[in-house]
Amino acid sequence: DNWAFLYAQRLALKQELPLHVCFCLVPKFLEATIRHYRFMLRGLQEVAEECAELNISFHLLLGYAKDVLPPFVVEHGVGGLVTDFSPLRLPRQWVEDVRERLPEDVPFAQVDAHNIVPCWVASPKQEYSARTIRGKIHAQLPEFLTEFPPVVPHPHPPSCPAEPIAWEACYSSLQVDHTVKEVEWATPGTSAGMAVLKSFIAERLKSFSTHRNDPNKAALSNLSPWLHFGQVSTQRAILEVQKHRRNYKDSVDAFVEEAVVRRELAENFCYYNENYDSVQGAYDWAQTTLKLHAKDKRPYLYSLQELEQGSTHDPLWNAAQLQMVREGKMHGFLRMYWAKKILEWTHSPEEALQFAIYLNDRYELDGRDPNGYVGKMQGCLWSICGIHDQGWAERPIFGKIRYMNYAGCKRKFDVDQFERRYAPTH
Repeated sequence: DNWAFLYAQRLALKQELPLHVCFCLVPKFLEATIRHYRFMLRGLQEVAEECAELNISFHLLLGYAKDVLPPFVVEHGVGGLVTDFSPLRLPRQWVEDVRERLPEDVPFAQVDAHNIVPCWVASPKQEYSARTIRGKIHAQLPEFLTEFPPVVPHPHPPSCPAEPIAWEACYSSLQVDHTVKEVEWATPGTSAGMAVLKSFIAERLKSFSTHRNDPNKAALSNLSPWLHFGQVSTQRAILEVQKHRRNYKDSVDAFVEEAVVRRELAENFCYYNENYDSVQGAYDWAQTTLKLHAKDKRPYLYSLQELEQGSTHDPLWNAAQLQMVREGKMHGFLRMYWAKKILEWTHSPEEALQFAIYLNDRYELDGRDPNGYVGKMQGCLWSICGIHDQGWAERPIFGKIRYMNYAGCKRKFDVDQFERRYAPTH
């Protein structure tokens, strides 16, 4: 279920050439820890096994793509290179670095297998809100939301087989924090991710439209780790969920809105706004209102360490933080409350955003993702700087940015039940 992979195989079949799949394992990536790398690598083991069954060589190259991929291309006489897409700054730089170092006669193509409607096709500019991108995406879904053709057993074997991968040795090449442990609830890999999709459709989809904002109810898809690491395609998830629209129309429509429109809006923002992880990326009105209130007295001030340990005065905030630390995920509704309180309890919007992104990227399995920066409700910049969201009553610290408080959460769901579930163990 990967359009870049499918395109590469189509080129190889046309030219009657072998097909190689390469993954370049960088020693570190933003705040990713061993929790994220183990999830990714265990998923890649499944990819390697699938490739072997299809007579396709899978190579795990240790190092940055610019250093290891161009020599691989030359050594194996590669006739063309196809890569996937991410709108984030670092992966885009990796693509540019490889482009500069490739032999001139090797064509290089990039396929947006990440989105259903490719990012640069959905819109040629930064969109202001879901309202402005929704119609553009829905108009193009008939063309792009199609069933995947299969990857077929490849009839042209390579002249020499791929070197066996020493998976455990891969871990010793990493320069990441090993103290953030793996989570128990999420098994890496496509087959496990597809099982979660199946259980969502069978058990939780029916209540998605009514209960998805209640952290105590099992109504979410829980697919974000597998979607983030490309182990399950968003397009596959939509194709499967849409089969049940006749029975659960409201839930299917809500799922499409979040997984397609809102998700691709976040991708659009990161692609066209290089300051997606900075207060400078917010709209002028948001920067202005935050600046006007930057000197407002904060009721509490917490250090990064206090926030990380979930040791604030607010038991709901602590429970949300501890859910993220323990499970690698935080309920979407609480992500917005969590980020807004960090704005309220730190010295400045800049510090708040820095702390929120650090914690999100360090603990969330789906951290370091466009959705984590500017996704609806879940995005750090979206919550702290009011992206796609304005016109709220003026108040201290927040200015005209939407405010959330404990009492408001109590009106929405059983806060006590959630707090008991994720109470501190010390």
